[in-house]
Amino acid sequence: GRNYAFSLLFWGSGSIPCWKPMLVLAEKGIDYESKQISFSEKGHKGPEKFVRQKRKNKNNIFNLKDKVPTFKDGETVICESNAICFWLESMYSKQGTELIPSDPKEKAKVLQKAFESAENMQTKAMQGVLYYYWRTKEEDRKEETIKENLDNCRNELTVWDKYLGECGHDFVAGKQFTLADVFFFPFLAWAWRMSLDFNKFPNIKKYFESVRERPSVKATWPPHWNEGEAQPEKMAYLKSL
Repeated sequence: GRNYAFSLLFWGSGSIPCWKPMLVLAEKGIDYESKQISFSEKGHKGPEKFVRQKRKNKNNIFNLKDKVPTFKDGETVICESNAICFWLESMYSKQGTELIPSDPKEKAKVLQKAFESAENMQTKAMQGVLYYYWRTKEEDRKEETIKENLDNCRNELTVWDKYLGECGHDFVAGKQFTLADVFFFPFLAWAWRMSLDFNKFPNIKKYFESVRERPSVKATWPPHWNEGEAQPEKMAYLKSL
């Protein structure tokens, strides 16, 4: 791999958008300098987030959008999770794990499943269920909205559980780990962290337990998850699924 002096990643522990490019970097075997920020101390808003280097007497501010992940590779700077993943695979396609197959048919399946998980899991699991719970004051929450959100999340997980049971391969888009898994697995891990009962989704459970043992997943597992369980009030919401 390239020397880490060329590559730099700002990330936060437990962030799905941050985890995805970290998985790609690990699968590709790309060395990089890791800059972890603290969400609890609002590190993604602080001065450490805006890295400046003097070059030709000008200041280069890497992240103008004030968010993580932000990735720098040489003179290239990207601060959008999915864009980082695709850029890394395109630039390092021959290095490490091939995350987007060259075969057109296989490539189509990987892209299809990658975007399905990115869109549906994000919208129906994250935004629909958890974001509503976290960002809506208790007195403003509506029971019918909560039920609808939970039903949508349960239905989406049921679709994936059925698919994983019928697809005939160990990974989301085929016999090999691909970008579809990079996009899909962090959502499952996050749901697991929030105490979703995977016993209700046996094929998802089997997939999760298998991929969790992958070296790239172990190497990038959110460090603060090893320090204890999530806050109980944030866990109870997914237990009702």
